Amino acid sequence: MATRPATDTLVLAGRPFPLGAHPEGGGVRFAVTSTVADAVEVCLISEDGTERRVELTERTFGVWHGLVPGVTSGQKYGYRVHGPYDPARGLRCNPNKILVDPYATRISGGLTDLRAALGYAGDPMHARRSKVDSLGSVPLSVVTSHGGPDTGVKPEVPFEESVIYELHVKGFTQRNPEIPANLRGTYLGLAHPAAIEHLVRLGVTAVELLPVHWFTEEPYLVRTGRRNFWGYSPLGYFAPHAGYASEPGREVAEFRTMVAALHASNIEVILDVVFNHTCEGGLDGPTLSFRGLDAPSYYMHAGRGNVVDLTGCGNTLEPRSPTVIRMVTDSLRYWATEMGVDGFRFDLASTLGRPGGGAFDRDSAMLTAITADPVLSRCKLIAEPWDVTGHGYRVGDFGAQWAEWNGRYRDTVRDFWRGQVSVDDLAFRLSGSSDLYDHNLRRPWQSVNFVTAHDGFTLRDLVSYNGKHNEANGEDNRDGTDDNRSWNHGAEGETGDPEIRELRARQARNMLATLLLSTGTPMLVAGDELWRTQGGNNNAYCLDDETSWLDWSGDPDATAMLAFTRRLVHLRAASPALRQPEFFEGRTTPTGRPDLIWFRPDGEEMTEEDWFDGGRRTLMMWVDGSNSQSRTREGELIADHSWLLILHAGDDRVKVVLPGPEFGATLKPTLDTTTPDGSPATPGALTAGSRITLPARSLLLLRAPRDIAER
Repeated sequence: MATRPATDTLVLAGRPFPLGAHPEGGGVRFAVTSTVADAVEVCLISEDGTERRVELTERTFGVWHGLVPGVTSGQKYGYRVHGPYDPARGLRCNPNKILVDPYATRISGGLTDLRAALGYAGDPMHARRSKVDSLGSVPLSVVTSHGGPDTGVKPEVPFEESVIYELHVKGFTQRNPEIPANLRGTYLGLAHPAAIEHLVRLGVTAVELLPVHWFTEEPYLVRTGRRNFWGYSPLGYFAPHAGYASEPGREVAEFRTMVAALHASNIEVILDVVFNHTCEGGLDGPTLSFRGLDAPSYYMHAGRGNVVDLTGCGNTLEPRSPTVIRMVTDSLRYWATEMGVDGFRFDLASTLGRPGGGAFDRDSAMLTAITADPVLSRCKLIAEPWDVTGHGYRVGDFGAQWAEWNGRYRDTVRDFWRGQVSVDDLAFRLSGSSDLYDHNLRRPWQSVNFVTAHDGFTLRDLVSYNGKHNEANGEDNRDGTDDNRSWNHGAEGETGDPEIRELRARQARNMLATLLLSTGTPMLVAGDELWRTQGGNNNAYCLDDETSWLDWSGDPDATAMLAFTRRLVHLRAASPALRQPEFFEGRTTPTGRPDLIWFRPDGEEMTEEDWFDGGRRTLMMWVDGSNSQSRTREGELIADHSWLLILHAGDDRVKVVLPGPEFGATLKPTLDTTTPDGSPATPGALTAGSRITLPARSLLLLRAPRDIAER
């Protein structure tokens, strides 16, 4: 057993919960979990780096706690844990390493010396502690009082009305000339009227922020002198990332100000949260917090002290551990209540349902704790339903309260528009993916549809490159997926060929239109509407430069794509039948027709045999709007126009016969992807039953007059 440290400071017992550092009673009450420690010291660090160690002598439920008099907000601190160091059993306590409080709501400094942060000497599996003191080389926790600027009234946008916009706080604002230079790249930059105006005019209802939990570089990035830009390397699950504050130390207040500004414009805030691994990496990584506090309680372990890696990042948080379950739910509640956040997207969420690294269980302790929580159950909960293993791909398998990133949707839409898939799977994706979600009490809006995301090609690169070009990442182009389902349309990368450029833009419009006109919740990626390119890089996680920052210069191509995207988003918002909250059932509507009908190009309804024709590249989808199942906020059903969506991914033009007079005397072209801004090339009304010709690779949306739809 380790020798207990001495202390000359009177410490009151305090209470074990809530965990963290809380100013109260003329001092600060500290509480931290370690089920393996023999002793725990809270280390108070002065501005000149002087350290005062105070032992926490009370232990309740595995929580070490005490109230230290005279300590105030702003005090920097960390923990030193005395206890066993036995790597073969996963035990790695080392009092030479000062540790960040997992519940710190503010973190200061950074990892400046990787060697000093290593808890081991020599082989990481060898039972020999490093004797190097890490103080001065690692981040520190900061005591912070709760409260700050009001975060405003939560918009509570119904999921079926949501349009999600995934963005990076710095990448979105860093190059915007309308935002003051000192605010670019910050929370206040995103709160600036110029940023808010873009979001409002675009029509999105929620921003999904790439990780804003406090993060640092992974060990392999530190060793090679590179930066982590995306932020999927967390250390502090309660602390906003300090690098996005315009004024050091004000990150909590600035984050809350940003939330208030977005809420005032009826825009929700969704956080991308990473509860599957931490920045400490594999066993050869640093000891910054969790590993030194209680490695077996925080991380999945296999035999002989090895860690289980379901994430590709060196470690996996253990979702069956009470310590981890408490930390995750406490963190989520903190962000939902104190910081005003409206929802969460869970990175590699399958790991949360794989206790011990075993089979996926939608009713696992962690997933149940989240959905059963009275606060969190009211938030938007979105799972990325996979991890890096084959067993972890669980699209459609999460429980009733979970929305999911629909990877099947992305793959099908990409493949259809490059001519690699027929219409049978496309029909499921257009109509809400009932094959995946029409079970277990789920709704079509729980399919979060997307064609692009931060991870992968931008929309422009998706139609400009056949393969990835990640040389700038320093990994010899080995990183990033090879399963891009992209097509360069005749030239790799940028080209001056006007025909290729026009086709690329049209294909991008085809995919955007498919996304916004599909049943489900669409997700756009910041910059796609500005025709952003990353030069073919599909994994720009470490590029904090112009590769990852949005270009706001507004060239003609970008201006046209922005106009097209705005038209689409606002068309969806004004058309309840195109965003229905219930699955299509073939039910009879007030018009006497089914709610959904599929047509062949000859104007006849699709037969069962037709669906198995692998050569079909054209599909017509009739949505009857007279009984759309969309409702007002008061719960009343909303009638809408009926719509005919025609998608043609063939190489040649195709003749199409419109539905007959029983569907209305005329149909009005409303959206046409053959024009740069989506305005119909032939705006006049078309006679029912008439023949029209669609150009190769094009999409056309037609509207039936409302009075016809309601007969």
